[in-house]
Amino acid sequence: MSFTFSQPGAEIFIPDGAPETQALARVKSLIVGAHQDDVEFMGFPLIRDAYGTGEPSLGAVVMSNGAGSPRAGVYADCTDEQMQAIRRQEQRLAAQVGRYAAMVQLRFTSKALRNPADPAPAAELAAVLRAMKPETVMTHNFADKHNTHLGTALNVVRAIRLLPKADRPKRLLGGEIWRSLDWVSDQEKVRLDAGGRDALAAALMGVFDSQIAGGKRYDLATFGRRRANATYGDSHAVDDLEQVAFAIDMTPMIEDDSLAPMDFIQGFVDRFVGELRETLRSAGG
Repeated sequence: MSFTFSQPGAEIFIPDGAPETQALARVKSLIVGAHQDDVEFMGFPLIRDAYGTGEPSLGAVVMSNGAGSPRAGVYADCTDEQMQAIRRQEQRLAAQVGRYAAMVQLRFTSKALRNPADPAPAAELAAVLRAMKPETVMTHNFADKHNTHLGTALNVVRAIRLLPKADRPKRLLGGEIWRSLDWVSDQEKVRLDAGGRDALAAALMGVFDSQIAGGKRYDLATFGRRRANATYGDSHAVDDLEQVAFAIDMTPMIEDDSLAPMDFIQGFVDRFVGELRETLRSAGG
């Protein structure tokens, strides 16, 4: 299978060296992130579940080139070009550590990902989806507060909608990074087990030294969020999991092509407000 990518340096990396067509076809779960490290911090439950289960079955796509990230310490003087090269290599290493079936870096600018008039991001992602045919896809959710994350999520939906319905994934999940999903009604949260493999999680996070040593302790924040999700999820029950990552089920977005992203996420907000009103009323407020 031949791919024509538009961005310089875009690549398909196969960690175990399997033939490309074979490697892509074995993907059952796919994580699509905006930046290098989003796959690992957002999608760890899927990586965890696929790790060490035989033939690699986890695929990953990073949509952006990684330019413009915050930097400090030993990375303070890196140019955007140098940082892009560092982050690209970090992402390759994460794919090796996590034993991914395939790692795709499309290397679009953040501006392109946020431009609905640019068809290239969705079209190129759709080509990857046709080759992989994953059953489950995870990307950013529509309540994320990072614009490039939102642009990526929108392009994921556009890409899937380019496929015939028979060829689409069965499930689309929206994971949390920039804004917790704790506010979502408990009946609508998707609770994903993120515990039991702390060494693997730490190894994957530690690969992204340019981001952690470069000024953002994403590793500590992510472990803390997962543990908080597990403990604060239910005030009247003991913890059933050590660590939990929250997601929302965005499958309706790929089943109904007329469903607008704002209408979809507004439904979650409205139901949360309704639940809050009822909780306050029942408490005498």
